[in-house]
Amino acid sequence: MHLSFSRSPLSRPSAPLFSGQSESFGRNRHSTSFRFPWGAGIAFLICFFASLWPVAAADTARQTIVKAILEEDSDKKIALIDSLAGQDDPVIKPMLNLWKQDAIYIYKAEGDVKIPVTLVDGKDGEDKQAAIRVEDNKPLADAEGKPIRVLASDLDTAEHDSNLRSAMKSVTDLLELSASDPAKRIQAIRTLGMSQEPEKLPALLKLQTTEKDTRTKNALLEAIALIHLKDEDPQVVISACKELAALGSIPSRDFIEQLQKDSVGKPEILKVASAAQATIATHLQAVNTMGTVFRGLSAGSILLVVAIGLAITFGLMGVINMAHGEIMVVGAYTTYVMQHVFGAGLEIAPFGLHMTIPGLHLTGIAYDSFFIVALPFAFLVAALTGLVLERGIIRFLSRRPLESLLATWGVSLVLQQIFRLVFGANNVQVDSPPYLAGNWTVDDVILGWNRVFVIGFAVLIIFGTHLVLTKTPLGLLIRAVMQNRNMAACMGIRTERVNMYTFGFGSGLAGLAGAFLSQIGNVGPSLGQSYIVDSFMTVVVGGVGNIFGTVVSALSIGVLDQSLQQILLNPVLGKILVLGGIILFLQWRPAGMFVTKSRSLEG
Repeated sequence: MHLSFSRSPLSRPSAPLFSGQSESFGRNRHSTSFRFPWGAGIAFLICFFASLWPVAAADTARQTIVKAILEEDSDKKIALIDSLAGQDDPVIKPMLNLWKQDAIYIYKAEGDVKIPVTLVDGKDGEDKQAAIRVEDNKPLADAEGKPIRVLASDLDTAEHDSNLRSAMKSVTDLLELSASDPAKRIQAIRTLGMSQEPEKLPALLKLQTTEKDTRTKNALLEAIALIHLKDEDPQVVISACKELAALGSIPSRDFIEQLQKDSVGKPEILKVASAAQATIATHLQAVNTMGTVFRGLSAGSILLVVAIGLAITFGLMGVINMAHGEIMVVGAYTTYVMQHVFGAGLEIAPFGLHMTIPGLHLTGIAYDSFFIVALPFAFLVAALTGLVLERGIIRFLSRRPLESLLATWGVSLVLQQIFRLVFGANNVQVDSPPYLAGNWTVDDVILGWNRVFVIGFAVLIIFGTHLVLTKTPLGLLIRAVMQNRNMAACMGIRTERVNMYTFGFGSGLAGLAGAFLSQIGNVGPSLGQSYIVDSFMTVVVGGVGNIFGTVVSALSIGVLDQSLQQILLNPVLGKILVLGGIILFLQWRPAGMFVTKSRSLEG
């Protein structure tokens, strides 16, 4: 259609009415022509009226689960569950778990209408419970809107089979890929990789484009390579083997071994798979070696913290304190009590008298700080126990090893019985706060935070003990008495008071050791018996009264013990060999590795 307009010479040219309008300046400059854009106009009208048409909203996760519950065809049921994969709805996982646990029921309303529901705890006198609709999380109600209470025995549970449960697990595994916690994402990624299901590959590849965490990226590479081991293309399989070898993937050893069995007659794949196995085996050996060294250092640090106080008291007073382990247990139980003081309190029954220790009912960070507060309390309570023991018994047995051994052995038995009367004969558990409960993984070597903490604190204890002995008046007195007790007494030093302070200090260090051990295992009345013999061996091998010798001895025994256990794969045989080695060493050097200098004629 063509339209023409004419205007007088005096009229002003107007702006184009449409983008398609054109002006023709031919012979008649004052003549304007344009074509109406009928296509664009019709398209605009169609879009306008289409926007007014109601659009059906996509089903929510709850509605999809309801459809799957009510669907009778197994394949369609699984397809509905599979459609939940990738949806970011927090209700999916708990609903699927309830279904698997037979906690979703079918309520039949009027007209044989089936309504999936969950039951709320709290039965009435007729054993009826309130019901919640799965579809909208609203109470089940009758036509008048009144809540309905039902009997669980009158309802049918939502059916599921192994194939459906497998589909549910796949969906929940994929949901964890979007978790905010990297540890959960890594666990989900490894689970998908171990399944070696090609249909899970797109989700992993999609996550690979957005993931920022380095450990998670490595887990993605490993999982993708594991799935590629099942690929039909030999080049893809070869690339996957090389990728796993470069990653040093320890979990992939069994999969590569299976690949070798399945690739008989395929020399190219066998060659790459064998090379990958050799590379991973070398990496595994290095990981085991580093792990053994770390465990040895942590075990040696625990032994050092236990033995350091014994080294001081044994070297200064010549007293074989067999109750040193029980003093350590005092520190462990002090930590246990502090945990309950920060929490809900503690009920104890010493000698049949029921007592309640009130709690502060703290939560969160305030509650988690109980262990930091327990450390000085463990030191003080154990030190006071040591002072009582020294004033009551030890001071009468100075320089009498046999009598002190027998007397302190009896004290240890008495203390064990007191622990049983107060806290019970069973072991108790001290919670690990979050800052000690996790671990670091460095090149597949797992470093537990609690053991790292013990190693670090053992270093601080040694440094602090060194400062006490070399930079304080008490340390000067202790060193003087250790070198020559009689001469120190002649110089006016009150040796008995020095003994008391030294024994209290050594007992306090034992209390700290007990607090550390509460984070490694359970606390019980006989905990000290597990360490007293090892502590004496550590002190004797290092050199009686020599702090540096005790450090070297404890770390050496710890690393040697863990190494033999790793090599022999038998903890008992490893300990026997360590004990035999210590006996032979003492036959060669009865005074230990480092002999304490003394000005005494007896020394």
